Amino acid sequence: MPPAPDRCPRCAFPTALCLCAEVPRLRAPVRFLIVRHASERERMTNTARWAALALPGTEILEHGLPGEPLALPDLAAAGAVALFPSPVPTPPPAAPPRLVVVPDGTWSQARRMMQRIPALQRLPRLTLGGPPGGLRLRRPPRADGMSTLEAMAGALSALGAPDAAERLLGLHAVAVERVLRLRGTWEAGCAEAAHGHLPRA
Repeated sequence: MPPAPDRCPRCAFPTALCLCAEVPRLRAPVRFLIVRHASERERMTNTARWAALALPGTEILEHGLPGEPLALPDLAAAGAVALFPSPVPTPPPAAPPRLVVVPDGTWSQARRMMQRIPALQRLPRLTLGGPPGGLRLRRPPRADGMSTLEAMAGALSALGAPDAAERLLGLHAVAVERVLRLRGTWEAGCAEAAHGHLPRA
């Protein structure tokens, strides 16, 4: 088995495909706090990492590390909302949020975090419309599913920063292309996207 390629310590891509030069530095009207499932931490394809590189002030907290309980700040005092679909229609917040909390993992992992972490349960929800078009690395289990980065871009657009949202989605497109090229599935991925399908992870 060939040795694993050297990886950039910042973006986690192989150094030959390092993403760092493509990462924009964006200004946002809100801060993001990402609660990431521990199984995502080492994944090169974790889109929350890409988003955090582009959005200064974004914090990532790991959930599910053995012996390391999740230590959340006082989210109510921080003026936080949770970026997650709501089972019932939710009105927009009375005041713009100052902090957006983003559960990050597979769909089932993110749902369990929202259900089992009391501080997240209590937060008002920021819900979005449908996902943007383009290539994906994982097939969402529901029609409105999207990656963490795509959801964060949607939040930026909803909160009055459409230019930052577009640039974040541009980073997503570059990163996905590099991952698919690394896998040798770029051409197949383009063909599936053209026919309304998504490449599997």
